[in-house]
Amino acid sequence: MNTDLSIARSVIPKPIEQVAADLGLQPDELWLYGTGKAKVLHSSLAARKNDADGKYIDVTAITPTPLGEGKTTTTIGLLQGLAKRGQRAMACIRQPSQGPTFGIKGGAAGGGRAQVIPMEEFNLHLTGDMHAITAAHNLIAAALDARLMHERDFSDEGWAARGLERLDIDASSVTWKRVLDVNDRALRNIRSGLGTKYDGIPRDSGFDITAASELMACLALTEGLKDLRARIGRIVLGYRQDGSPVTAEDLGVAGAATVLMKDAIHPTLLQTLEGQGVFVHAGPFANIAHGNSSIIADRIALKLVDYVVTESGFGADIGMEKFFDIKCRASGLIPDAVVLVATVRSLKMHGGGPMVTAGKPLPPEYATENLELLENGCANVIRHIEIAQTFGVPVVVAINKFPTDTEAELEIVRKLTANSGAYASVVTDHWERGGDGAIELADAVVDACEAASEFRFLYPQDLPLAKKIETIATRIYGADGIVLSPKAQSQLEHYEALGYGDFPICMAKTPLSISHDPKWKGVPSGYLLPIGEVRTSVGAGFIYPLCGAIQTMPGLPVRPAFMGIDLDDDGQVMGLS
Repeated sequence: MNTDLSIARSVIPKPIEQVAADLGLQPDELWLYGTGKAKVLHSSLAARKNDADGKYIDVTAITPTPLGEGKTTTTIGLLQGLAKRGQRAMACIRQPSQGPTFGIKGGAAGGGRAQVIPMEEFNLHLTGDMHAITAAHNLIAAALDARLMHERDFSDEGWAARGLERLDIDASSVTWKRVLDVNDRALRNIRSGLGTKYDGIPRDSGFDITAASELMACLALTEGLKDLRARIGRIVLGYRQDGSPVTAEDLGVAGAATVLMKDAIHPTLLQTLEGQGVFVHAGPFANIAHGNSSIIADRIALKLVDYVVTESGFGADIGMEKFFDIKCRASGLIPDAVVLVATVRSLKMHGGGPMVTAGKPLPPEYATENLELLENGCANVIRHIEIAQTFGVPVVVAINKFPTDTEAELEIVRKLTANSGAYASVVTDHWERGGDGAIELADAVVDACEAASEFRFLYPQDLPLAKKIETIATRIYGADGIVLSPKAQSQLEHYEALGYGDFPICMAKTPLSISHDPKWKGVPSGYLLPIGEVRTSVGAGFIYPLCGAIQTMPGLPVRPAFMGIDLDDDGQVMGLS
C-alpha cells in the first residue's frame, strides 16, 4: 500500500500562483514562499467586501477512537468531490502542531488521495505563524517574570519615582506559562526562577504546546490587526493581591507581542493533490480552546468561491458546538450544512468492542464483519446527528470507508443514519479514490445547503455562566445536570463580578466520550457532569471549565447507570488528562 508521503510525492503540484489565480486572487495579494505556498493578504477581504458569500459547511465527526476517523481527509475529499462536479470550492483548516504529530503522521493534513501538499513541510514551519506565536507568548512570559522580580526589589516609592504603577501581582495566581511547538513532557511542569536573586522569583510553572497558547485562540478569532492588538491587551496573566486581573496591557507588552504576530494574520494558501486551494490558518486546541481555524480565512474564502468547507476539532459534542457557539457568534457567519464523519471501526468500539490503542494492532473485531457490535454502536452516530440538529442545520452523514469494511456493515450504518434524521447518508471512498470517491457526498452537501434550515445558538449570551455550562452538559452531553466543586463555584462568581458573564463557554473534556470520562462509550446518560475548575481566556473571549477529576460526595450519581464503572480508590472521576 502506498504511504501518504509516497502519494504526495507522486503528484506534481501546480505553481501556487496558478492556484491563487484560479481563485481570482491577484499577484499583489500574495506573499510567495517558494513555489508551493503563499500568504494571502488580509487586505484582499476589504477589496471584496461587497461580493456575496458562498455556502458555509462544517465537517465534524462522531466520538472517535484514539486513531481518528478521517475528518480532515473527508474535508479534503469533499473539496475534491465538489471540484469534480464543477463547483468553485475551497477548504479552510487548522495548522497542525509539530509536537503531537510530527514523526507519527509525517506532517500530513488528510491522507491517501485526499490530502494537502506540500506534505514534507506542512507542519514544520509553513510560513512561520507557529514561531511568531511562540515568540510573542514567551515575550509576555519573560516580561511577567521580570516584573515579579522587580516588584520584589522596589518599594512603592521606587515605582512612583519611575513614573510606574506597582502591579502588586500575586505570584501564586499567575496562569501564564511558556510555550514551544514540541510536546516535551519533561517541561510540562517546572520550577522557574532558580539561581541568584537576579534570575527571578522561584515559582512553579511549566510549558504548554504552542497550539494551547491563548494567543493562538486570539489569532483564530480575530477580525484583523487592530482587533488582535485589543485582544492581546485584554489577556489576563494573573491577579493582584486584591483579586483584580493583571493584563498584558498592564504589563506594557501587548503592542510588542502584536508586532511579533502581525504577519500571522494573513492565511497561508496551499493546495490539494488535485489542485484546489486550501487555507491553512491558526491551530487552537479543541479542548482548552475552541478548535477551529481562523475567521479571517473563512471570510476571505467565502468571498472567493461558492462552497467553503471548514473543519472543527474532535466530535460534534466538542468542536462543532464550539464552532457554532463561539466561532459563529464571534464572526456572525451562518453555517448552511454539517458533514458528520462516521466509521465502522469507531461504531464497533461504541457497540462494546475492545479497546483501540494507538500504536498497537487492531483487535480482530475491527477487521472482520460483526453486525451486532456495529448496530449497537450506531447509537453514538445517531446521538451526534441529534446534537447537530439542536442547532437547526441540515446534517449529511459521511461514512468514511475503510478497506476492511463489508458492504453489509456500510449499509447498516447508512440505513440507520438515514432513518434517524440525517438529511442524507453517504458512503465515501475519498482516501482510496480522491475526488472521484466523494462525488456522491458532494452532491448530497450541495443539496443540503439549499434545504430549509433555521440556525440557532445553544444558549443566549446573557445567561449566567453556570447555566450555560449546565445547558451544554444536559443538551449536548446527555447529563442530568452539573456538580461544581467549591473552587469552580467561587471562580464563576469571581469571573461574573469581573464582567466576564457574557462570555461563551469552551468546555475542556476528553474527546473519546460524549461524557467527561474516556471510558464511557456509546451514549452515556444518568450522570452529573463534574466541573473541577474554571479558567478564563479573556483575550480570546471565552470561559473554559475543566470537566472531571473532582472529589465526589457520598450518594452523588456521577456515572452512567448502565455502564457499571467504578470510581477510583480516591473517589475521583477521571476526565481530561
